[in-house]
Formats: sequence, structure tokens, C-alpha cells
Amino acid sequence: MNKRSFIKKAAWGSMALASLPWMVTTGKPAGKDQRNWVWMTPKKGLSPSEWKQALDHIKSLGFDAVLFEAYNSREARFETDRLPMGEPVLEILIEHGNAIGLEVHAWMFTMPCSIPEIVENHTDWYAVNGLGQPANTHPAYVDYYKFLSPSHPEAMEFVRGTVKSLASMEGLTGVHLDYIRLPDVILAEALQPKYNLVQDREFPEYDYCYHEVTRKKFKEKTGIDPLKDLEDPSANESWRQFRQDLITDLVNNTFLPEIKKHGKEATAAVFPNWQHVRQEWRNWNLDGFFPMLYHNFYNEDMNWIGKCLKEEIADLKNNSPIYSGLFVPELDAAEMEEAFDVSFKSGAAGIALFNYWNIQPDHEKIIKELTGKSKG
Repeated sequence: MNKRSFIKKAAWGSMALASLPWMVTTGKPAGKDQRNWVWMTPKKGLSPSEWKQALDHIKSLGFDAVLFEAYNSREARFETDRLPMGEPVLEILIEHGNAIGLEVHAWMFTMPCSIPEIVENHTDWYAVNGLGQPANTHPAYVDYYKFLSPSHPEAMEFVRGTVKSLASMEGLTGVHLDYIRLPDVILAEALQPKYNLVQDREFPEYDYCYHEVTRKKFKEKTGIDPLKDLEDPSANESWRQFRQDLITDLVNNTFLPEIKKHGKEATAAVFPNWQHVRQEWRNWNLDGFFPMLYHNFYNEDMNWIGKCLKEEIADLKNNSPIYSGLFVPELDAAEMEEAFDVSFKSGAAGIALFNYWNIQPDHEKIIKELTGKSKG
């Protein structure tokens, strides 16, 4: 998921009580879990004082936490000697966030890697599609879709190192995992025409991961090589589940322990149509989930947001809070109010807006009112 673009587009990934219209009636406690969030991408050329002013503004709008893009698969926005580094902004945000009572979480791209040194020198690290093409040379849809293979031990150790670098930062509240999945085997309906696609089934060029290590592990378990022995791999439920389990195992047994070892919260941005990205997040043991409920991308109306939330809350195994991810560029003020209303009536523990820089003056009054009401 790139919420910055959700496949380029953002480049520009329980009824309420009448007397208390914003009270959630799911039985989840108010307090720590009741939070409102905003994603924030880097912006070049801002001074430290301008970054602090932006956080002050976020706080004034009623948000409890900011999810700052600290690593975008190409460069880091924090001090590090293991990744290419852009402007080190995260440290400024952490310090000022702590000073004003605003949580700062480090948002990181997890599985994609566009670092030139890795792309060129570790070609075997990358996921492979059903045609046998690796993602570093044949990324699906857009160039940054250079996904690593979830079964390659060195590649995943590299990702774990990035998680560790962020989780060990003093004063940071949490690590927010994005793109913790495989590429979209089927794009959201409204995005398909942008790529002249009609994906009425799973096509092999968009279906990952057929890395030799993944195939070997699956054959050891089942006796089947999915690339050679299955006439239609997309129809094989065991093969689908195996890849979903690879991602779940990474989350629960590799990345989560690293985050918790450093006393941080662990959250993830996830897809409502998780089957299409092999992302069975209902089985993850994280502290919170942010489904991207961008209804326009699916040619749906606002009621779809509520339907998704109710299904996701019922399906989640660990009862962690779910925060409703909303796409600001396609919401006017009235639509934003409706999206908040539907979300809280359907059990969301808070709202997450993508992204801060898209918030317009006509949104601000609504946001202030709604973030206040959401806390009862």
C-alpha cells in the first residue's frame, strides 16, 4: 500500500447513541485505544521550525498521533548508516512531539526495496511472479513495486534490520508497517482502467511469490512445485494460504518481536481486500490496524466503509483496535463528516487521514469538531 500513491493515485496505498453521536458501541474501552491519526509524508526544504509548526497544527486539529514516512524503500528520513539517507527529519518530530504531547510513529515501507545497491547486487532477494520474472526487473504496475521475497532469509534479515533501527529510537512511540504484503494480484476496480487492465481473474504476471526458495519450501510441505505441477496455481487454496502464512509469520515472529523488544507499539497499514495482496492480517498480533478504506478506489459508496469495518472487527483474532483509513483528496468537508460518522458507528477506534498535506482549510473545522466528538 502506498498511501502516497496507492498505485500512483495519491502521488499526487453499532449504531451510536442519540445523545452521544460519536460514542462507539462495540464494547471497546475509551482511552488509550481511542485515537485519531494522520499520515505525513516528507516535504523537501522545510526548516526544523517549520516541521515543528506542522506538528503544532496537527495537534491543534485534535489528532493524537502522526505516522511519519521514515523509510520509503529508497531512503531513510532518520539518522542511519545502513540505508541511503535523505533529510533526517524523524528526530526533530520525535523531540517536538514529546514536548507537545503528540505521538510520533515511524511509518516504513516493509517489503519493497528500491535501493540501487540492493537492486543491482542482490537480485536473488526479489519476489518472482508466475512467469518467472523477478520484481527488481519486472515490477508490477509501477517502478517502485520492487518487492522482496518473504522466503529469502537474507532479504528478510535486511528488513528486520530496518525495523530494529526504527524501534530502537528513543522517544518514538511506535513502528508502522506499510507494504507488508505481496504485490496486488488484482488491483482495486477503479484503478484498473488507469493501467488499461481488466483483471477479472488472477494473471501470472501480477502473481508473486514464485521465488525458488518459496517453491522449494512449498514442495517440501506438499510435494507440489506450484510453477511446474499446477495447471492453474491461482485455484490452489493451499498455495494461496502458504504465501499468506509467509507474511503472517514475518509479522508475528520476526518484526513484531523486534519492535516489542524495544518497548514500542506495532501497527500496520492493511488492505480491505486482503486476499488480493496475500495479507491475512486478521491473524496478526499487532497493537492496531489501519485498513485503507478508500471507497472511491473500489467504486463504492460510504456505506461500504462501515460494512468493511464491521466485517474486519468481527474477523480479527486478537481484538486490537481498528482505525478507519480515509483518503483526504477525494473527500470534501461534508463527505469527510459522513466518513467519520459511518466509521465510528461501525466500530472504528479512531480515524486515520491520508495525508496531512492534503488537508484543506474547509476540512479543518470539520476535523476539529469530529476528532473532539470521537472521544465522547
